Order: sequence, then structure tokens, then C-alpha cells
Amino acid sequence: MANRICFISTSDQQVLVEELKVEFEYFSGFSLTQKRKCIESLHNQIHQLYPHLAVVEVSTKSPLSIGRQLSAFNLQLYDCSLDQSFPVENLFQSSKVFEQGGPYRDLLHVDPGQSRTDSRLKTSGKLMGFDYNGVFWETEPMTAFYDWLYITALNQNQGLAKEILRFDAFTDIEFNHKKSINCQARAAAMFVSLKKIGIAKEIMAHKEEFVTLYKQA
Repeated sequence: MANRICFISTSDQQVLVEELKVEFEYFSGFSLTQKRKCIESLHNQIHQLYPHLAVVEVSTKSPLSIGRQLSAFNLQLYDCSLDQSFPVENLFQSSKVFEQGGPYRDLLHVDPGQSRTDSRLKTSGKLMGFDYNGVFWETEPMTAFYDWLYITALNQNQGLAKEILRFDAFTDIEFNHKKSINCQARAAAMFVSLKKIGIAKEIMAHKEEFVTLYKQA
């Protein structure tokens, strides 16, 4: 058995995302077949608890095309300063500033998985924040910069932004809340909540305004 979090969108600006911890039967192994067995098991358990929820797995392992497109490895954000689009994952990792190095901009141009596992991210000391296009993001609120990148990318991708509204609950089978902080499924749920409230674009314009969402939570 294992536990994962199901992130549920809301229409409440005070609590943009509800977190439901779900226990399910886990199938060990790294193959796509095993991962999808885990996803099916997780989603079946969610539907037993809340039959009305429309759930989608947000990861490269998702059985649905939209779920794979929503993965931070695949979701692209256009960077106007570089006149090029990059996966959200690369932008996030290449913006990290450490006590002894960074940001490592060359991580923009590698495979998204490689950008996450680059050894410098573990050997450069304490993470101090994120530097993106001349704006510095502190490490608190903890998920703010990642969420901002992800939601900005979705705002740029109108097709995905429209299709994601068919869902109100999001999972990421690879996300272990005991080991990691940022989660693409949580960011996806947050985007849907902001769309429901009607502020998905205007709240993104300024960092200072965006981080107020976390102070309200």
C-alpha cells in the first residue's frame, strides 16, 4: 500500500486547493505498465471516496494525452527575453540560485529529466531562491515560483487551458509529499481554481500580487 495526494480545485480564493490523502494498492516497478497500474488503483480509490470527481493524472505516465501534455516535462512556456519556448521543468531548474552557484542557465537546453538531476543542484549549497528574467523569487512561499511558472505556461496554451477545465481533481503518481515540495498536479488544480474564480490571468501579472494568494491560504 502507498499514499498519494489528490489535489482538488475549489471556487474559494481562501483555499484554492484541497488536498486529499489517499491510500491505495501500489504496484512496484519502473515500467510504464506498473506505473499505470498504480494510477488506476489510485483513481479507483478516489472514485470510491468521491464518485463525482473528474480526476486526471498529470505526469508523463498518464494514460490520457492531456495528462502527459500537462506534465512539466512537456508543458512549454514561451520566454520573451530569449524568444524561445522551454519546458516548465527546465525553466524551474535553471532559475535556482544557491549559496555557492547558480543560476545554471545551460539547464534550459538539456532534457527535462537531466535538468532535474544535474549534480550541481545538489553540490552548490543551500537553495537561496530563484532568478527568472531579472525577478528574484524567495523560497517562501515554498511553491510560489513553481506554481507561477506552471500557471503562466497554461495561460499561454489556450487549448490545454480550455481542456483542463473538464477536470476538478489532479494526481501525480511520482510525487511523494514526504520527499518533495513542488507538484505539477497541485499547480494544475490551482490553475483551475483561479479560472473558476475568474482571476487566472490578472493575478499573474505581478509577483507581489500572486504571492498574496498564499498569505490568504
